[in-house]
Amino acid sequence: MYLKDTQSRNTKYPPEIKKTMNYFSLGHFKKTSFFLIILFAVMISSSHAQDAMQEDKKDGQTNPAHINVFIDTAFVSTHEVSIKGQKISYRATTGNQPVWNEDGKPIASLQYTFYERTDIENDERRPLLISFNGGPGSASVWMHIGYTGPRKIKISDEGYPIQPYGIEDNPHSVLDVADIVYVNPVNTGFSRILSEDVKREHFFGVQADIDYLADWISTFVSRHDRWRSPKFLIGESYGTTRVSGLANELQNSQWMFLNGVILVSPTGLGIDRDGPVGDALTLPYFTATAWYHNALSSKLQQMQFDSLLAQVEEFTVQEFIPVLAQGGSVSNQRKNEIAQQVAYYSGLSKQAVLDHNLRVPTSFFWKELLRDREMTVGRLDSRYRGQDAENAGERYDYDPALSSWLHAFTPAINYYLRNDLGYETDLKYWMFGDVRPWDRSGNNTGENLRSAMAQNPFLHVMVQSGYFDGGTPYFDAKYTMWNLDKAGKLQDRMRFHGYGSGHMMYLRSQDIVISNEDIRQFIKDAVPEAGTPAKY
Repeated sequence: MYLKDTQSRNTKYPPEIKKTMNYFSLGHFKKTSFFLIILFAVMISSSHAQDAMQEDKKDGQTNPAHINVFIDTAFVSTHEVSIKGQKISYRATTGNQPVWNEDGKPIASLQYTFYERTDIENDERRPLLISFNGGPGSASVWMHIGYTGPRKIKISDEGYPIQPYGIEDNPHSVLDVADIVYVNPVNTGFSRILSEDVKREHFFGVQADIDYLADWISTFVSRHDRWRSPKFLIGESYGTTRVSGLANELQNSQWMFLNGVILVSPTGLGIDRDGPVGDALTLPYFTATAWYHNALSSKLQQMQFDSLLAQVEEFTVQEFIPVLAQGGSVSNQRKNEIAQQVAYYSGLSKQAVLDHNLRVPTSFFWKELLRDREMTVGRLDSRYRGQDAENAGERYDYDPALSSWLHAFTPAINYYLRNDLGYETDLKYWMFGDVRPWDRSGNNTGENLRSAMAQNPFLHVMVQSGYFDGGTPYFDAKYTMWNLDKAGKLQDRMRFHGYGSGHMMYLRSQDIVISNEDIRQFIKDAVPEAGTPAKY
């Protein structure tokens, strides 16, 4: 038997947490903690667990059959935070909302956390920001407690983990201008497939991911009465692929039109760059990283950072790509000239560049740049340094940036959801979940986003990139923007912002202020004045 959640949203129990839960096997239970239970619980009970919670033994990830998985639940609490000097009252709802099959049977349950200002009388003009991280297979934890949410992890000013681990108010959150929901896709966070009989290809692929999430978002918006609100999507890393596709899918299958899409450290969005272009686009990132580690010539180190990058970008487009396009036909003299210039801009030796036929892989760069110092640099944020077992080799042993972030985020999100927001479960919070095999075919998400923009004059796009990001380099993001709109007709609704950090630019104390302010301004700019017609 499946029961629908019937929570009352107006009752406040600060700091207590009100719960409403759904499960298949009915039964009341009593809590001995301070949390107040309002309605009965409905979750998958252990008696039905053989179908609903099978053990997944891939990559050591297990979901033991005796652990209950919530299907449709809400844990509600009220809080206050000071943002930009203004006291904000808000309601936090963390829980689960199902994914249904065509027969109306729940086949998966997605865990989310939703923040709403409670001091707003009329929410018809109140923007709704829907947030996803990437992977694919990553929980929506990074931007939740690292970037835009009302609470954030305790880290150093440069983003390194500190002890004791914990969570603190985020005075830079964008909750002052928009309500925010953070969504964990299937097999991330506390989200789970509910039966081993459900085919994995229903969720795990570029288009499958977009399809089921569009349905889920439509249900969420209906449940929370937000159809009138201006709506925004924000995605990070693979999440940018997701939200670019969702912009078009929501518009075409759910008839939900957006005001904005924010791409944080975007992927290629299916826009072709294989060959000479893809091989060359990393050079400005190499320069930025070498500059940060003082690995360039004194002349380049003394240049203004922005001016230096502009110079390298021009060289990349005007000289480097044309030479790579000539392949083996380029003269030895010209090849040596370009190799010398690439070495000059990257901090590598000319011989290393020649050994790779001018096409230096990023994996080699991370290992080679600081080899003489017996250190490596990070992939997702190349400001971070690591140490390998051996100095020899073509690739580092681990990404020091990701290791550092997991160190800080994992204890913080587990403590926050379980203790502060009252999400009580014995499930493991999957920072990264098993979503393989992932069907990457048919990735036309860049074209999907362009099409959505063309059909919707209200839709704006903003890109945010870190200059030291080696996973999704900033110049690659610029190329994506340029070629998303080959005709140049949409450029007035697109903007780019770069930051002095990496993939998660918001982990640097200086950049979390600037990047959130950029989002805040983007949201304000993308909401038209009342009565403005959507037309060309």
